[in-house]
Amino acid sequence: MRETTLTSSTSTLVHTTLPSTYQVVQSVLKVLKRNSSAGRRGGDTQAQARAQAQIRGRKMAAGFKTVEPLEYYRRFLKENCRPDGRELGEFRTTTVNVGSIGTADGSSLVKLGNTTVICGIKAEFGAPPTDAPDKGYVVPNVDLSPLCSWRFRSGPPGEEAQVASQFIADVIENSQIIQKEDLCISSGKLAWVLYCDLICLNHDGNILDACTFALLAALKNVQLPEVTINEETALAEVNLKKKSYLNIRTHPVATSFAVFDDTLLIVDPTEEEEHLATGTLTVVMDEEGKLCCLHKPGGSGLTGAKLQDCMSRAVTRHKEVKKLMDEVFKSMKPK
Repeated sequence: MRETTLTSSTSTLVHTTLPSTYQVVQSVLKVLKRNSSAGRRGGDTQAQARAQAQIRGRKMAAGFKTVEPLEYYRRFLKENCRPDGRELGEFRTTTVNVGSIGTADGSSLVKLGNTTVICGIKAEFGAPPTDAPDKGYVVPNVDLSPLCSWRFRSGPPGEEAQVASQFIADVIENSQIIQKEDLCISSGKLAWVLYCDLICLNHDGNILDACTFALLAALKNVQLPEVTINEETALAEVNLKKKSYLNIRTHPVATSFAVFDDTLLIVDPTEEEEHLATGTLTVVMDEEGKLCCLHKPGGSGLTGAKLQDCMSRAVTRHKEVKKLMDEVFKSMKPK
């Protein structure tokens, strides 16, 4: 199985100096400026002085961040930028790798900045629901283990993992990404059960966007063999030589926002930004611009205008992700 990795085109703007609005950093910048001028006139001594001043500046900024993390962050927001160099409406680099797990029926690996999620899908046989004999199952599960962040513990799924799993289940149900009737093999007798395991390898915020993207990519990678029921033996006969892809009917894409001071919106928040924010919001849209799911776990309220702004940005983000997805699967087709 071939693997393909493509990266979306995002701005690489990096701010290498802190905003001059804090008094402590302003004094450091003055020192750097003096040493920079001296360095052009002198030699190695001035260069060493500049390097030492830069180190002192970083230490002072780190100290300010530790003591007043929210105020530290607000200084950046006033300059319409973020500590990682992004603008307020800028997403982190997105990377998708398809077919990452050879033992799965479909898989993907998605990176959203440092946040990394791998999705593996296993297809098994099961009896259809008694109240829906013509349908199969899609069973998602999000695993947030100590491997991805110190905040999580071993054992049963914590609250955040349960919320994420329910969110993915809601996205599947509301978006109709797959018609469950397509998973039925024999009405009332046999159906496919798709177990979708989403494992977070590194949690640096915006886990819902990464999980939604990983699920979509993995589902598009699934190939199921042809299955028939032998009328004489009533047993399933599997033809592994004849496989087909799932019929993906919609392409839901999640876009998350963090709310600062009840009014300011930033997209694709990091873990630190989520912790400092007064609220978060995740909007899921399909390719037709329809709202599939809206997830807001408390926090600051949003006006109708702000919510409409979030939905407009989510539509734009959907186009970017869909384009990336199309490029990935196009590159995997045999030439």
